[in-house]
Amino acid sequence: MDRQRIRKLLEEYRKSAEIIEDAPMARYTSFRAGGAADLMVIPEDAQTLRQILQLLSEEECPFVLLGNGTNILVRDGGYRGVIVKPGEEFQNIRTEGNELVCGSGALLSVIAKAALHEGLAGFEFASGIPGSVGGAVFMNAGAYGGEIKDVLKEAALVSKDGSKEYTASAEDLDLGYRHSALQESGDVVTEVRIALQPGDPEAIRERMAELTRKRNEKQPVSYPSAGSFFKRPEGYFAGKLIQDAGLKGLTVGGAQVSELHAGFIINTGGATAADILQLMDIVRGVVFEQNGVMLEPEVRIIGEV
Repeated sequence: MDRQRIRKLLEEYRKSAEIIEDAPMARYTSFRAGGAADLMVIPEDAQTLRQILQLLSEEECPFVLLGNGTNILVRDGGYRGVIVKPGEEFQNIRTEGNELVCGSGALLSVIAKAALHEGLAGFEFASGIPGSVGGAVFMNAGAYGGEIKDVLKEAALVSKDGSKEYTASAEDLDLGYRHSALQESGDVVTEVRIALQPGDPEAIRERMAELTRKRNEKQPVSYPSAGSFFKRPEGYFAGKLIQDAGLKGLTVGGAQVSELHAGFIINTGGATAADILQLMDIVRGVVFEQNGVMLEPEVRIIGEV
C-alpha cells in the first residue's frame, strides 16, 4: 500500500469522514492490545462509506471493517492497510411497527434497551453482547440460546468494492454458527432490520436483568477480552475442554486463561497481542494432545507480527 497516496486521496472526504494515521488498535479493540493501523477512516454516512470502498478497491488497498472491536485482535506489528469504522449516523435506531431498523454501528446493548422501551420482545439474548449489530450479523453472534439469525429480517449492504448497494435476507446471508456469507464476500452491512414481537416490558426487563446477572457471575467482564475466544467444537464445549485440561489460570505475560471461565482469554494488564497468541497456541496444543480436538479461534486475528 502506498500510504501517502491513500492518505492524500482520502483527504477528498475530509468533510464527511475522519481520518486517523497510525491508529492505535489497542484503543479501538476490546482486548486493549495490539499494534497500530496505518490509517483509519470513519465515514459518517452510507454514501461516503460506499465512495471510500470504491476508492480502496480501485487502489487495490487492503482494508478491514471494524465495528465495536469486540471480536478482533491486531498483531503487535500493526495493520498495513486501512481500518474502516462506521461513524455516528450508523448508530441510529428507529421503530417501524414491531421492527427495529438499526444502523450497523448501533450497539447490541442499545438496541436491546430500545426494544424494551418499545415493548418488543425477542432481543433480550443480545442485551449483554458487547458489540455492534453489523459485527453481530457478520459472525451471527449469539448467547443464551439466541442468535442474530433468529431476529434478523434483512440487511442493507454495500459490496466490498463499493460498486453496488443491495438488500439481503437472513437466508441470503447463510447465517450459521458464528458464520455468515459476508466472511467470504467481504461485503459491508450498513443497516439491519430486526423483527420482534410485542411483549410485556416488565417481563423483558426481568429477562435482561437475569441474563446480566448470569453474565456477571460466570464471565470475566471486569477484564479486557474478546468474549469467548474459541468456537464451540462439534459435540464439545471449548471452555470445558480447556478447564478439564487443567489450563484455568495459565498465564503468558499479561494474558491469562480466565479463572472464572476457561473459554475466555483475558488481558490482566499490559498483555501484548503476542502474549495472547502464544497462550492461544499453548491451549490449542494441550487440548489437542489430550482430546484430539483442535480448537478454532472465534476471534479474528489480523496484522503483522
